[in-house]
Formats: sequence, structure tokens, C-alpha cells
Amino acid sequence: MRFIFKTRYEQDLLFFKDRHTAFWYGLLMLSLLLAPWFVSEYFQTQLIFIFISGLVGLGLMLLAGFTGQMSMGHAAFLAIGAYAEAYLQARGWPFLFSAPIAMLMSAVAGVAIALPALRLTGLYLAIATLAFGFIVEEGLARWESVTGGNAGMMVAPLKLIVGSLESDQGFYYLCLGLIVVVATALKNLLRAPTGRALIAIRDSEVSAQSMGVNLARYKTLSFALSAAITGLAGALYAHQIKFLSPEQFTVLVSIEFLMMVVIGGLGSLHGAIFGAMFIILLPEAISTLKDWLPESLSGQTGLKATLFGLIMILFVIFEPLGLYGTWVKIRTYFSLFPLYKRGMFKRQRSYTKSERVH
Repeated sequence: MRFIFKTRYEQDLLFFKDRHTAFWYGLLMLSLLLAPWFVSEYFQTQLIFIFISGLVGLGLMLLAGFTGQMSMGHAAFLAIGAYAEAYLQARGWPFLFSAPIAMLMSAVAGVAIALPALRLTGLYLAIATLAFGFIVEEGLARWESVTGGNAGMMVAPLKLIVGSLESDQGFYYLCLGLIVVVATALKNLLRAPTGRALIAIRDSEVSAQSMGVNLARYKTLSFALSAAITGLAGALYAHQIKFLSPEQFTVLVSIEFLMMVVIGGLGSLHGAIFGAMFIILLPEAISTLKDWLPESLSGQTGLKATLFGLIMILFVIFEPLGLYGTWVKIRTYFSLFPLYKRGMFKRQRSYTKSERVH
């Protein structure tokens, strides 16, 4: 059992709460840096997809998990970033300039959907973002002079500054570096006054406004930052796939992103990474499972979607904190053993708004 005694206020500002945590994060980072030298090319590709999905998860987690704004149109921001990157790279722009422009275009789209939807919450906001996703998908199919329409468009090799980055290993380190930078920036943002304001909006908009939080400003900022991070993921996704078409950014992709953060654990940056790992590795688990299932069942279409829905229902009912919540419980059990109490993480009764008044 470990006890952390805080003797000065500066300890609350440390990036890692203790040396033990810093050691394990350093070991994880070292493992990821050495992974391309020891794993197969296929597993390296899977790690790249986890990094890209993790970036999408971090962006959506900022909006849904920390600001409480539900979005079912994040595939549209991914598409804007991907197509902007492909368009600029085809005209010789290096990644150092094309990626920020792709992020800026996605952020502008985020502001465009945030301003009309400022008064919307919950299901109505989800419907508004869903409609935005349909509009972007249809626009990509119709704007053939830029996107190539339904025929799609090829993506030029990634050009950093001078020359092309064609090695998978170099692209792996680029994705790893970007997700580390984004995760670090978000962790610092959430500890700053801006992050506190976003969390206050999530918990109670009325209370946040009574404390002087500008709801319109911070909601718009959250949408813009979330869309920009997703646009960066779209730029990396374009270079990883090397071919773009509107069918890759349907509403089903947005729903998959939302499931990713819910299953990973809403309200946690770790949950976004856990959710990305789950989304990428689940198809591999299904492929392995098919070998053990009867042929009449393994050959059925929609097996992946059925398992996704079943797993999400089980998590909402039995583990609303997601995969990260499960990890916290396991870690707490071993750190407090034998003093762990079974009711430590017991769910409390949620009250309706009318009951809170009395």
C-alpha cells in the first residue's frame, strides 16, 4: 500500500502525482519508442491506427467527456481534415504547413456548428451534429472538382519539409509524437482555468453561469478545439489510408467514435486511449472468435455491429465508467489490499432536477 503525503501546494501542480507514476509512464513511452524494432509490420500498422483513433478520442472526449456536449458528427471533422490535407499535399504543401491549415479548417467548421447550436443540449444537440455530418458527407460527394466525388482521390506521399516521408517507421514516430503532444496539452488545459470552466459547464450550466463562466464562449472554444484535434487525426488518416472517398466518413463512423469514448470511459483522457485500443483491436478479436463459432453464426453479416451494441449496453448498465473505470478499480484493489471495501465504488442514486430543488 502506498500513501502520498502532500507537504506543499506546488505538489498539486506537478504533471505526475509521484515518482512511481512517472516511472510507469516513462516505461510505457520507452516501450512505444522501441516497438517498431521488435514487432511485426502488421502490429506496427495497428499501433498507428490506435494513435490516430486516440487523437479522435481525445478531441471527442474534450467535447463530450469534459464539456458535456454530445456530438454525432465527428466523422465530418475527420473528413474535412483528411481532404484538406490531401488537397494541399497534392499541390506541394509540406506537412508542417498543411496540417495546421487542415486543423484550422476543421476548427472553423466546429465553430460554424457550435454557434447555431449554443442553445441546444442533449438529444437536440446530437441531432444537430448528426445533420451536419450528413451535410458534409453529401458535400464531399458533390464537390467533384476538389474531392473527386464518389470516385475518391489519391493522397500524395507525406512531405514534411523537404522530401517525402515514405517509411512506415517514420510515420509511426510522427503519429506517436503528435498524440503525446496533444495528450500533454489537453492535460495541462484541463488543469487551467479554461479546463475548470469546461468541467463546470458539464456539471451544471446554471451553476457555471452563476459563477461568471461565459457559456457561449467556452462551448464554442470546446467545439473548435475538439474539431481541430479531429482534423489533425484526419490529416494523419489520409496519409495512412492513401485514398479518400465519402463512404469512409459516414454517420456510422461518428457513432463508432462516440462508442469509443463511452466504452473507454467518459471524463478521462485515459478513457480515450483505452477506447481507441478497443475499437481497433475488437475486429481482430472477432476474427479470432469466428474460428470458434459455428459456421452458421460466423458467416452472418453485422456480427461486429451486434457485438459493439451488446458491449456498449453491458458497459452502460454494469460499468458506466468504462474501461478506465475498470482499471481504476483493479488498481485501487491492489493498492489498498487488504483494506479494500466492496462498496467503495458503489453507484449513488441520481436525482432528477425536480428532486434537487427540495
